[in-house]
Amino acid sequence: MAVSTMDSESARTPQPPVTLSKAGASLPPAGALSAMLGPQGKHYVCGSVAAFTNIVVTFPIQKVLFRQQLHGVLASEAVQQLQRDGLRNLYRGLLPPLLQKSTTVAIMFGLYEDFSRVLLERANGSGVPELVTRSFAAALAGTAEAFLTPFERVQTLLQDHRHYGRFNNTAHTFRTLLTEFGISECYRGLVPILVRNGPSNVLFFGLRGPIKEQLPEATSRAGNLVNDFVCGGVLGAGLGIMFYPLNVVKSRAQSQVGGPFQPCRQVLLTVWRERGGSLAKLFRGAHLNYHRSLLSWGIINATYELLLKLI
Repeated sequence: MAVSTMDSESARTPQPPVTLSKAGASLPPAGALSAMLGPQGKHYVCGSVAAFTNIVVTFPIQKVLFRQQLHGVLASEAVQQLQRDGLRNLYRGLLPPLLQKSTTVAIMFGLYEDFSRVLLERANGSGVPELVTRSFAAALAGTAEAFLTPFERVQTLLQDHRHYGRFNNTAHTFRTLLTEFGISECYRGLVPILVRNGPSNVLFFGLRGPIKEQLPEATSRAGNLVNDFVCGGVLGAGLGIMFYPLNVVKSRAQSQVGGPFQPCRQVLLTVWRERGGSLAKLFRGAHLNYHRSLLSWGIINATYELLLKLI
């Protein structure tokens, strides 16, 4: 049976067992670790560790990008704002994206594999193309990720310098939102996240196989690592540009505390008017988002595939 292009390379290529050692002491063999996690569990773990690595590396870039999305300023002005805030505030707001991204990427890869397995079993013999089944699985996984919208909400508030005096840290922000406004306030900006997550997941899982097939064939682990980085980076950068206006709408909506919930269309029109009806100003920060996504999703995809081979 032909292998779907939506399968990851490591998932369909048998890998030799790997034994890790540290300071002369042997760690559990890869086979034992894989058995402990189970055939599906390792996808969650690998996705989570890959996202953790990415966030720690790229958080300062994300903070510059956020300022551009929220205020429509140039990259130089956003950097100057961070310099004025001081080094002690550079990693302010790190915990929410660290928790959110580590969990959502784990869900993204893990639930995609789980949904694919269940749906393919149920669709067996029904005549439904495997590509359609896997696309639906990717969309479901993306929708499930939106459950963690409160982490993006808190991250937005902690990164917005206008709220520095009001919110102290992650726990304080959550507590304030819940006690003063209720759970619904934590889900402000949910709609653009839902609209973004489903389609972007379908495109990511649907295209990474075909893109990797177009790259020069790798003959070593390092070569595979480079190919996985390029494949993930190109996809992430492209999708980042495609869905950039939705992220602008999300950032603007989530920077508000209290008051009525505005529809996405109204938020977009407000931003459009404030930026003089200029498409270039609406996409201000998109070039930095492109490079950040190139790096971020390159790291995530390469680390994920490498860990799958090691476990």
